[in-house]
Amino acid sequence: MAERRSGAAEALARLSEWADEHLGLLRSLSTGMAVAGVLVLARSVRMTTKFSRALDIPVEFVEKNVKLRGKLHRITEKGLEVEHIPISIPFITAIQRKWQSKGLLLVRLAGVELAPSGMAWLQQELKPQQMIWFQLLGREDLALECLVLVNKGRFLSMCLNEEILRQGLGRTARIKGLHHDSSLYWKLHKRFLRAELKALKKNKGIWQEESYSERISDRISNNKFVQTLKQFVSWLRSS
Repeated sequence: MAERRSGAAEALARLSEWADEHLGLLRSLSTGMAVAGVLVLARSVRMTTKFSRALDIPVEFVEKNVKLRGKLHRITEKGLEVEHIPISIPFITAIQRKWQSKGLLLVRLAGVELAPSGMAWLQQELKPQQMIWFQLLGREDLALECLVLVNKGRFLSMCLNEEILRQGLGRTARIKGLHHDSSLYWKLHKRFLRAELKALKKNKGIWQEESYSERISDRISNNKFVQTLKQFVSWLRSS
């Protein structure tokens, strides 16, 4: 009888130790799940946040070249004024709408020096309230340097940066916000140069050669003798 009691006591002791070990494990798992839940919630909040200023966008979004969606409002000489349209998640989005501020982001076409004809082309190609995607490359002077993409079909999209260069409506420029020694900088710069070269070969846009009559007219108007003669005639008329 004594042996049975001691065996039962030993079994209960082992069961108690096993329970303590597994309770600790369960507590650790529940704590880990809670922390993971907080991180997921925080990430969801950041992804569903509506950005109304360039400075509101987290630094890591710019560094990781995150792609955002927006609604075009206006095309100005400074860039595109875009309303950010964040990802919508039930419950979280409904709460955020109560305190999100209103404002427009200034989006510039990275790596492109736009010609006046390029501005006219953008105003014709893009429509107010049109949805666009803009990939963050840099942030400078309260503006966002981006690759701007427009849907041209169910599975097709057009990069406005490249298309403007391909049409000869601008020149390649330094991609502000990206480091010169980064692989992404040179990858995009090569793409832009190839697009500009196509316009150059086809004499499109700003690369279009002047006609023979235009060249002769320019030479005559810039001739020093002709300019002196014009000044003399103007002097005679005024006197």
